[in-house]
Amino acid sequence: MSAITRNETRRRLRAFAKQWENTTREHADAKLFWARFYECFGIRPESATIYEKAVKKIDGATGYIDSFIPGKLIVEHKSRGKDFTKAFTQASDYYTGLKESERPRYIIISDFARFELTDLRTDTTHICELAELPQRADWFSFLIEGDEREILEESPINRQAAYQISKLHEALLRVKFKGHDLETFLTRLLFCLFADDTGIFGENNLFRRVVEASREDGRDLGARLADLFQVLDTPRDDRQSNLDEALAAFEYINGSLFSSYVRIPAFDYDLRCQLKACVELDWSGISPAIFGAMFQGVLEEHDPDAENRKATRRELGAHFTSERNILRVINPLFMDSLRAELANAKNSKPRLQALYDRLPTFAFLDPSCGCGNFLVIAFRELRRLENDLIEALWTKQKGLLDVSTLCRVKVSQFYGIEIDEAAAHIARVAMWITDHQMNLESAERFGTTRPTVPLIDSPTIVCGNALRTDWATIISPEKCSYIMGNPPFVGYSYQSKGQKEDLALVLHAMHGAGVLDYVTAWYVTATRYIKMNPNITVAFVSTNSITQGEQPGVLWAELLKHGAQIHFAHRTFRWSNEGKGVAAVHCVIIGFGLQEPKQSRIFDYSDSIKGEPAEITAKRINPYLVDAHTVLLQKRPIPLFVDTPQMVFGNKPTDGGNLLLTEEEAELIRKTDSIAAKYIRPFMGADEFINNIPVFASGSNIAALKTVKTRLSLKSGLRRYKQCDWQVLR
Repeated sequence: MSAITRNETRRRLRAFAKQWENTTREHADAKLFWARFYECFGIRPESATIYEKAVKKIDGATGYIDSFIPGKLIVEHKSRGKDFTKAFTQASDYYTGLKESERPRYIIISDFARFELTDLRTDTTHICELAELPQRADWFSFLIEGDEREILEESPINRQAAYQISKLHEALLRVKFKGHDLETFLTRLLFCLFADDTGIFGENNLFRRVVEASREDGRDLGARLADLFQVLDTPRDDRQSNLDEALAAFEYINGSLFSSYVRIPAFDYDLRCQLKACVELDWSGISPAIFGAMFQGVLEEHDPDAENRKATRRELGAHFTSERNILRVINPLFMDSLRAELANAKNSKPRLQALYDRLPTFAFLDPSCGCGNFLVIAFRELRRLENDLIEALWTKQKGLLDVSTLCRVKVSQFYGIEIDEAAAHIARVAMWITDHQMNLESAERFGTTRPTVPLIDSPTIVCGNALRTDWATIISPEKCSYIMGNPPFVGYSYQSKGQKEDLALVLHAMHGAGVLDYVTAWYVTATRYIKMNPNITVAFVSTNSITQGEQPGVLWAELLKHGAQIHFAHRTFRWSNEGKGVAAVHCVIIGFGLQEPKQSRIFDYSDSIKGEPAEITAKRINPYLVDAHTVLLQKRPIPLFVDTPQMVFGNKPTDGGNLLLTEEEAELIRKTDSIAAKYIRPFMGADEFINNIPVFASGSNIAALKTVKTRLSLKSGLRRYKQCDWQVLR
């Protein structure tokens, strides 16, 4: 087994995926297929694996594992299109038939076109297409690494890079370099670090040489960086003829990234060491969609106003979306139909040409774009589809193609609105980085590609409040094709004064709008926007509360007035994200428009709302995400039965939290006051249930509450009980 770099593994996997993209026969090709797969990770198949390992199953019959690495991996391989569920059952039978010492942690099911990797220890399953293997290389790192770690959605380089940037960020704050200057400086630095390892600057390591050539005490490093940023913003023909050769070697960047004036920090020995640690990482494997969310977390983590910024983020309801969830939005919104169109047009050059010509005409808007995750993934998937079309149309010229003019999908087709200025900066840089990554993919596939710099094309990312901004001023409805995103999640009980004002501005004419979540304002605004172009379709990630209780009746009474129809929906699933803290929320995805859907699709999560969904073809989808006619249930304060008491609230404590105890507070009372301890009971509301938060309530009647109040005031000093309004409780 030979050690190879992650970049080399990805390169080999790209070649592997290309070599095997049209293979379908199980027995004729499977053994060679897996031999070549292992070679991508530097493994000699004959020394590290066993093919057709005989295993006696529980029923006494003998089965044969297609490929087997003792203690690590079972592979069950099927012909293309075969049922993976049956294949996994078969692999599980082999697992139980093995000796304890040979039982592996991982099972891979494959049919050449798809890979399903299951981690038996964590009970998680990860699925990807053959073409996606290079991006999923780290899923299979257990093949070459001794420590078997949990499979993560992101490459470790994203964590390492975010950590190093975090250290530099913290060090700059310590010397009082902060605010807008700090955020802009770090955004420019991020671009330089990535560009240095991927050839954007022309030759690799040019930026690293600038840093390493500075004095050891760092005193001249700030001036060097200031000079460099100025050079990067100056076309070659306009640069001074006597410019230092080390700076003259850099390509012109443009794109406004380096144009505005910001202060550059003064460096010392420690700051220079922190920057050197950043440049010594290999940034070529960075995922912009994932790193952007981490980078946003870095900007918040050590900020002097960190608590305010984090609180603001909570108030905004901002949750970073994982790539898996983004694909759940964009695939049914537009990518599935485009891929199907490509598959159906394989033998028709006019149809292929028509699809190829349409791709540059699409325009995408994310009106709550954050760090640009949706825009990044949508652009990446569209570029890959364009590469498939280029190959299908000009296959005879493969290897000789000059694709500099054939790659016509551009970042300028993507638009975003983001209220946080730092996130808007990151979104622009993430799009430029993704553009370069896609150019490299094209180069590997066709031999040539279009140049990344100068940055002629830029995404349009506007910093502002999406509910107080006219979307038509960002992109005209006639030009827009799709709207997508992950608007803020804030229930009506948790909305700030400003958010309630936003909602009032958007929903002022809607009866009963006071019960609606903040996210619904995006639904209403989008519906009004697409009335100016009914061809636009929309898909948003939302909390599942907008499909339950009284909200659907209020929201959809308005949307149906405008003719909105649901095209597809993901029913409730458990949220996962790429931010610093995983948001413990349950979500839905709703795709809608004003046109009659060609096909209504429901994605249902039967496995405890996690895992992969089963797709259901529906006749129609109503606001409760059910295949049924739309009947909106309106709230009614008066019970149907006359003798039934009126329900004012369900499980909702409205004492200001004065009677609620944390686990630590409850334990303190139990240890110090046996009388008060009798009246402590577990308390379970929606938040406690969803987030598994242990909370206790004190008291079962008013006399007991008074006793608890008095004893807690005297003995445990919990100030919240001193403030309790007992007359209100009475």
